[in-house]
Amino acid sequence: MGEIAMAKTQRDLARHALGLSHKRKVSYRNYFVTGKGSCNYDHWVAMVAMGAARQRKGNDLSGGDDVFWLTRDGAEYALNDGEKLSAEDFP
Repeated sequence: MGEIAMAKTQRDLARHALGLSHKRKVSYRNYFVTGKGSCNYDHWVAMVAMGAARQRKGNDLSGGDDVFWLTRDGAEYALNDGEKLSAEDFP
């Protein structure tokens, strides 16, 4: 794994993007939609800068908000013991 060091809030956002919870042990998605001015946007931009996520500018489908998704390193950093990534999202 690379040099990923997320803050707790960023790790929580990454887990949400993956669809992980206390009951769910396998990710089932990999995206988060948010826009400038939201409380989550700057966290995602920081995760892009550290190489934990990627970003696509918003369009009609996302309601104009940007779409973020985790890199493998970012996703692996978000996992708890016993959890794994979906082979569909991370072949």
